[in-house]
Amino acid sequence: METLETAQTTQLSHDTHSETIADNDFAVASQRQLIWRKFRRHRLALISLGVLVLMYMGAMCAPFLAPSDPYEFNQKLIGAPPMQIFFIEDGQFQAPFVYGYTNEVDLETMQRFYAVDTSQKFTIHLFVEGPTYTVIGPIESNIHLFGSEDGYVHLLGTDRLGRDMLSRILYGARVSLSIGLVGVMISFVLGLIIGGISGLAGGLVDDLIQRLIEIIRSFPTIPIWMALAAALPKDWPQLWVYFGITVILSFIGWTSLARVVRGRFLSLRNEDYVIASRLSGGNNIWIIYKHLLPAFSSHIIASLTLSIPSMILAETALSFLGLGLKQPLISWGVLLQEAQNIRSVSEMPWVFSPVLFVVVTVLAFNFVGDGLRDAADPYA
Repeated sequence: METLETAQTTQLSHDTHSETIADNDFAVASQRQLIWRKFRRHRLALISLGVLVLMYMGAMCAPFLAPSDPYEFNQKLIGAPPMQIFFIEDGQFQAPFVYGYTNEVDLETMQRFYAVDTSQKFTIHLFVEGPTYTVIGPIESNIHLFGSEDGYVHLLGTDRLGRDMLSRILYGARVSLSIGLVGVMISFVLGLIIGGISGLAGGLVDDLIQRLIEIIRSFPTIPIWMALAAALPKDWPQLWVYFGITVILSFIGWTSLARVVRGRFLSLRNEDYVIASRLSGGNNIWIIYKHLLPAFSSHIIASLTLSIPSMILAETALSFLGLGLKQPLISWGVLLQEAQNIRSVSEMPWVFSPVLFVVVTVLAFNFVGDGLRDAADPYA
């Protein structure tokens, strides 16, 4: 009996000591450490962050990951369905492989019908040679992650011109994912600066800025996108158009953040610690950076993470309507533009596969935003 009581006392003492150490670590931890500790507990946000990292790594390494040239036409495989990977043949386990296709054209409806041809067997190899691409600057390579040395591999099928869908989706991710980051950074800076000026200056300056915001927000979203996108010169290179679309989306997206910043500045500028900082000689930039922005950092983080998918959806919508990016530049919106007809819906549903990537990206950003918003207040 005494041994049991002694063991319980020892365990209680050990638990109390562990809690004391944890409390001390919490007390001396920095703000970033506290945010990271709480964010790690949000499993869904952590998984979504991993998904986004994979998405952006895939976009950065698109030439290496893509099995084919995204601009290469294959007239023999127009609108071919996705290929299935096999590992077993005649009851024996083998290296992964795919079967080729044979196709026939209905002369009345001009519809192609594909059938698996087991006589055409294409083994999938890792690190195979393929189309040459630029790695960094003058450095070039022709090594791709996977592919077939004796045939073709189209895991997500081909489009109406016989181009590999997986390769085009990977290349399109570079534009669609980067336009969200670039656009949000521009709108974020505009929102903070203009909203901060409006909240701190007050008076006539505040009134003028708020009327400007109301005018911009009063226009219907789609028409103003159409008008600004149509104003871009037709002879601009595609990269210039890309930059122009980014600026257009940023010009529209800064208003909501500016209003929030302005409202928070109005409510916080008369707080005791702000007045004390001002009396101690702190200028407006120091007060904003040291006192005002940290006071509502959780909302800023949530706004940033939720604005990125909005930018991605906006670019996708503009390109889908034919008012944004166009061929030969590849983005998820451009890929979906090619699928906006009844024939694609009925005969080639796999050309809508970019929608899955858009949905996954938007959901991942939303979940990461929820986790960061909760973690930004680690004492809650």
